[in-house]
Amino acid sequence: MDSFQSKPHYEILDGLRGVAALMVLVFHVFDACQANILPHGYLAVDFFFVLSGFVIGYSYDDRWERGLTVGGFLRRRLIRLHPMVVCGAVVGCLCFLAAGGVKWDGTPVSMGWTLLALLGMLFMVPALPGWPTEVRGFGEFFPLNGPYWSLFYEYIGNVLYALLLRRLSCRGLAVVAFVSGCLVVHAATGLGYLGVGWSAADGGWWQGLVRMLFPYSTGMLMARRFRPAAGMRGTFWWSSLIVVGVGLLPQVGGEQAAWMNGLVDSAVVILLFPGLVWLAASDLETSERASRVSGWLGDLSYPLYAVHYPFMSLFFFYLGFGGEPLPMQKVFDHWQMALLPLCAGLVLAWLLMKYYDKPLRRWLTRRFSRDFAS
Repeated sequence: MDSFQSKPHYEILDGLRGVAALMVLVFHVFDACQANILPHGYLAVDFFFVLSGFVIGYSYDDRWERGLTVGGFLRRRLIRLHPMVVCGAVVGCLCFLAAGGVKWDGTPVSMGWTLLALLGMLFMVPALPGWPTEVRGFGEFFPLNGPYWSLFYEYIGNVLYALLLRRLSCRGLAVVAFVSGCLVVHAATGLGYLGVGWSAADGGWWQGLVRMLFPYSTGMLMARRFRPAAGMRGTFWWSSLIVVGVGLLPQVGGEQAAWMNGLVDSAVVILLFPGLVWLAASDLETSERASRVSGWLGDLSYPLYAVHYPFMSLFFFYLGFGGEPLPMQKVFDHWQMALLPLCAGLVLAWLLMKYYDKPLRRWLTRRFSRDFAS
């Protein structure tokens, strides 16, 4: 019997994950523009990491003493994550080929290197700037589906949890959170923002690592120390507004004082997001309407995150993006075409969730049920 099934399920957290995924979807529509209608939309990824840390700690901390093994835990996480990793990699490759199989500057890429880039994505092997498998020529870890960089760090977080973080006392976990939090502030104030980690260029590998490690370890620490706070009416709706409000925050400081925007990013990630997760986890008595919406958004969130960006790449190709940022007005001038990647991402995510991801994960769970006995 799986002990997790007897624990309360945090429906609001599922729903907020979906809200954050939708925010990423809209943010990426304007990703190639000089400005964005969601200037801080990139912080949705940091919210994902807090949620992941909290849910991992809540779901698994009490299982290790009852026989859960490192191999069993990692198999669980592979079953949860990798079916959509495979699917998103294939979608990314097909969209890249549909756009002509060229880099952003128009340089053709051979089919051989494209397939090697696909193979790297299937096994979550990142490309480094200048490698032939970096087929977009933009320095991305995963050029066929850029947002996979966060899934790469999610896997690293899972391994760190299984081998190290779960063994730490609360004090030890707090030290990890404190040190990584200081590094988050250092990176954010130095760069002027936290939209980093998608490339190894200019120290991006360590920036992405601490960007994952702070919210991940903080979420785990909260799961250990969690005591429900006083609930309030409409927690899901108010929390959703806060998440979207973070995305709408304007960039501050300008080029002369970019560190100010870095401080805003740091405050959101270090203070606001953990507090929001704590508040949302405290409300287990959601309304029927909020419960339905949360459940649907939660189911859709991961498939949507995994497959939406390749359609954005097709849209950028249509707009003529070649590496130089485009005016935002160009997106509005082609708003009908902008709706296509939005709708295509949503529809494909729903179909994959219903007919591929859920059924396959159920089958794999039954197939390896002996590993999940604890």
